[in-house]
Amino acid sequence: MFWRHGYEGASLADLTGAMGINKPSMYAAFGNKEDLFAKALGRYLRGPAAFAEVALAAPTFAELAERLILGSVELTAGDGTPRGCLTVKGVHACGPGTERARRDATAVRKAAEAALRRHLEQLDDLPAGAEPATLAPLLHTITDGIAVQAASGVPCAQLQRFAETALRLVLGDGVRDHSADPRTSEGT
Repeated sequence: MFWRHGYEGASLADLTGAMGINKPSMYAAFGNKEDLFAKALGRYLRGPAAFAEVALAAPTFAELAERLILGSVELTAGDGTPRGCLTVKGVHACGPGTERARRDATAVRKAAEAALRRHLEQLDDLPAGAEPATLAPLLHTITDGIAVQAASGVPCAQLQRFAETALRLVLGDGVRDHSADPRTSEGT
């Protein structure tokens, strides 16, 4: 529900209905809505968004960039997933009175960017003149943009083309052609 509707868009009725429990049971099991959101963020990071952590094991910058950017398309617009990204929605769709949820989502995002920067600092094949302090937020900006476009209803095949273009720009001639990948067909 949080992934599909954002923090504010997911009502208590939506949440309890999706879990098949009543409000008192939700409070007893999870605490308040903010506590439930924090738990949902953790589950999201260990589950659907785990591709980003796996990408940090990539031995080259090209592989890392490909895993992150192409993985963001699959996460945010793939079959069977809500459109967009839970952390992006959590940061941007929170108004007054939802500071903790926004702070939790922001902390997750900052930690992911810091981990990415640390990994980039270990690689010796970064593009000429590129610095980890610039590349880490650049890669996050690209993946966030893909998430926003996915949430806006842009088709997966079009997002795949955006991702391929971003990779060509970031990697130059070192990017592989993923157009033969069945997940990138127009029917996706």
